[in-house]
Amino acid sequence: MHLGIDLGTSSVKVLLVDGDRAVAETSAPLSVQRPRDGWAEQDCESWVTATRAAVAALDHDLSGLEGLAIAGHMHGACLVGADGTALRPCLLWNDTRASAEAAEWDDAEARRVTGNIAFPGFTAPKVEWVRRHEPEVFAATRLVLLPKDYLRLRLTGEAWSEMSDASGTAWLDVGARDWSDALLARGGLSRERMPRLAEGSEATARISAEGARLTGLPEGVPVAGGAGDNAAAAVGTGAVAPGRGFVSLGTSGVLFVSSASYDPDPATAVHTFAHAVPGTWHQMGVILAATDALEWAARLTGRAAAELASADIAAPGRTTFLPYLGGERTPHNDAALRGTLLGIDHATDAAALGRAVMEGVAFALRDCRDALAATGTEIGPLLAVGGGARSEGWLRMVATALDHPLEVAAGASHGAALGAARLARMAGGAGAEVAAPPRIERVVEPVADLRGAYEDGVARYRAAHAATRGL
Repeated sequence: MHLGIDLGTSSVKVLLVDGDRAVAETSAPLSVQRPRDGWAEQDCESWVTATRAAVAALDHDLSGLEGLAIAGHMHGACLVGADGTALRPCLLWNDTRASAEAAEWDDAEARRVTGNIAFPGFTAPKVEWVRRHEPEVFAATRLVLLPKDYLRLRLTGEAWSEMSDASGTAWLDVGARDWSDALLARGGLSRERMPRLAEGSEATARISAEGARLTGLPEGVPVAGGAGDNAAAAVGTGAVAPGRGFVSLGTSGVLFVSSASYDPDPATAVHTFAHAVPGTWHQMGVILAATDALEWAARLTGRAAAELASADIAAPGRTTFLPYLGGERTPHNDAALRGTLLGIDHATDAAALGRAVMEGVAFALRDCRDALAATGTEIGPLLAVGGGARSEGWLRMVATALDHPLEVAAGASHGAALGAARLARMAGGAGAEVAAPPRIERVVEPVADLRGAYEDGVARYRAAHAATRGL
């Protein structure tokens, strides 16, 4: 048996599998602190506590566990002191305080080496913010780790990372799949303060006696490299072969496509990262608020998010929503953007707001599709994943906005947790064939009769952005 741990923003999920068969799945909640506008932090030790709770809730004998891997939310900055614990809360992926530092970092050399724009949410700008604003913390830092790798450190006592997650730091030479000494030095760092690198499907360390005490996992179990959350979800959904991908309607929104070659185009604000398996890369368009935007609308209206998401597709109305609640990545790279609601009138109610939010997210994903197309990426089969994918109406909106069919998998979809478990199997000797696509239950096609209306909606959406950006 193998275990996949998915360290998410709102919970830690654990999935126990026998082959690809799910044996048990549990989760434990996490909370995010927002001490100031644009800030998002999380207590690093809460990940250890939540992992212990989720493992205990499995209520299953783990003595025969053959291996595990961790998937995790990307870009977080965990600064670790000499005692091996965090010096401050982690600066999360959606923390945009380092916009000035990112703008300075984002020069021709950084783009050439990393293949990406240096977004404010990336790790290097945030660590630079700490160096400038909390110099005592930076001076005491002995290791800089990504969230899943901090959890690995506490489980094993060893500092490792892997290529997919490290790609989102702005320190990795993504083509060479190695740390860039020049970019590390730019931030006052060196390899001695960074984790060693492995491929996601390689073994890294083993559960230590202390890790076993902290989490209830068996001592000595091998821990694979693992992956950033989206690369892990790709392994879990079979998006490894060139052209295969997925659309994720999670807290954030993602359009992900795998590639056999490294072909960056930073100016498009598309992420070009190493995949979790050797010799493979991927491209992503990322929006910062998908279901997060719907949860905002639910809080505003006093309705349940599921109720708002129950709307079916129709021609987009005049109410237009720009989902930039905390800035935006693809294609705008603008941490200062904020959400906008236009075209409201006396008849606008909770249902109309919910529909406008879902349409706005669909239009933002269309921006991602067009940005990927501008790089020459050919998009093949797309699987729909994430909590928002449970809404049939939302899937129809996204399929129509993208003008691309969306596949829906049969049975339960375990996403990143399953991908992590598959990487653990690979590290134990299984071949890449374990990362097979799931059985497809149905395909959500674009609504042909609404194609023109949706093109008009996309045009209004983009005009609204152009008109309000400077306000």
